[in-house]
Amino acid sequence: MDYLWLKWIHILSSTLLFGTGLGIAFFMWMAHRRGDARVIAATARTVVIADACFTAPAVLVQLLTGLLLSAKLGWPLDAFWWRTSLLLFFVVGACWLPVLWLQIRARDLAQTSAATNAELSVSYQRAMRVWFWLGWPAFLSVLAIFWLMVVKPT
Repeated sequence: MDYLWLKWIHILSSTLLFGTGLGIAFFMWMAHRRGDARVIAATARTVVIADACFTAPAVLVQLLTGLLLSAKLGWPLDAFWWRTSLLLFFVVGACWLPVLWLQIRARDLAQTSAATNAELSVSYQRAMRVWFWLGWPAFLSVLAIFWLMVVKPT
């Protein structure tokens, strides 16, 4: 594949990954803050679909195009910036997988609360607290990856 096309796909997928992640986090958090189980359930349903349609494929495209770009440009995979980026990429994944599960759990718990006209449960509150705190290392790691990709420190 031509270098510029590969680079364009890599940049586009990073934009999609970051933008979707930030958008999902914003809408999920805003729904949570409203405290309305029906709103939370509806938002979480959409968030889970968005993660499956946009985030998951973008993660795969990022890794594949990153490896292809490095091979095409002759960048050694043992360079500091590459190893650190890859490590942070896996940190993001280690945070995102439980976050995805927590979004599904929050959706299901909110649906149950909405269906029974009950308050949001302690389990829901706990799931959202963990969801919130797992988002920070993932978000900061993505920012660090962007910096490493641009600066490529030795």
